[in-house]
Amino acid sequence: MNNIEQKIIKPKLGVLELAKQLGSVSQACKTMGYSRDSFYRFKKLYENGGEEALREISKRKPIIKNRVPEHVERAVVALAVENPALGQLRASQELLQRGVVVSSGGVRSIWLRHELETMKKRLKALETKSAQEGILLTEEQVAALEKMKSQKEAHGEIETHHPGYLGAQDTYFVGTMKGVGRIYQQTFIDTYSRVAQAKLYLEKTAITAADMLNDRVLPFFDEQGIALLRVLTDRGTEYCGKIENHAYQLYLAMEDIDHSRTKANHPQTNGICERFHKTMKHEFYDIAFRKKIYQSLEELQLDVDHWIAKYNEQRPHSGKYCYGKTPMQTFREATHLAIEKTIPAAESSDSMRHLTNAA
Repeated sequence: MNNIEQKIIKPKLGVLELAKQLGSVSQACKTMGYSRDSFYRFKKLYENGGEEALREISKRKPIIKNRVPEHVERAVVALAVENPALGQLRASQELLQRGVVVSSGGVRSIWLRHELETMKKRLKALETKSAQEGILLTEEQVAALEKMKSQKEAHGEIETHHPGYLGAQDTYFVGTMKGVGRIYQQTFIDTYSRVAQAKLYLEKTAITAADMLNDRVLPFFDEQGIALLRVLTDRGTEYCGKIENHAYQLYLAMEDIDHSRTKANHPQTNGICERFHKTMKHEFYDIAFRKKIYQSLEELQLDVDHWIAKYNEQRPHSGKYCYGKTPMQTFREATHLAIEKTIPAAESSDSMRHLTNAA
């Protein structure tokens, strides 16, 4: 039982207990602000089903018979994505012209059920549908998306279009293990699908940062059949330096991966990694270090790999393109986007090669 349910049930149990102590139902109801009818209803429910019965009456149950027909609900949702700029009143009027009768309040209720109640959420739904289904956008939709894009850029939000388009990498200090030393984690996250990779090291250097890509990240993308185009990092010494003598920079150049850096003194630009580190600390490290005493780095890495696999394959994610799906499910369902956007480039280079040979 969560805290909200406990707060709801506590007053109901309180009025029952107070009536016993005072020996007066009327006095207890007056003190707690309940009617006698409510008291005897609580008493009957508690005697028959205990606290669970009191919890059930506190749940808000939807009245299905009062909902609009299914075809009306589908029309409202479709219009919200088709024209995100319309408010609930204008949406109701537009639907009326199409022969669909629904009040502005009804439009609002449907939007709430489908998490479309704000223009930002409706634009997000349009952007996702456009990316995943390749639909042709109207002038109004293009204008709305361009406006949202400019707002995102003003707030420093990351732009990503498909798996492999942009990966975020960061270093996380795990802690100091007795007999082992300081432990650092190299973290990599695909910013589109939120698929994460993590590997532990005893030092924080350019070599360990490059090893993370070479050992975990690029083999994963090769296995999925798509390329990693760009990596976003902070300006730490393990990621930045002169290309001729910096292992990480040399590796990126060798693999033809573009490198973006966060704005100085603005770690929130790489907030995807920061948020992941907080999640991993709370859901894994805080628990693991209290349940087990690790003797080696390899022993801890095994449990990290197990948690990461569960995170990617089983844990629903609320990321921008996930919509409650797991990161790997989001990655697999959007792989075709990456393939479609890389094939034209390969075909154009082949055609240029043929033209050069013919000349």
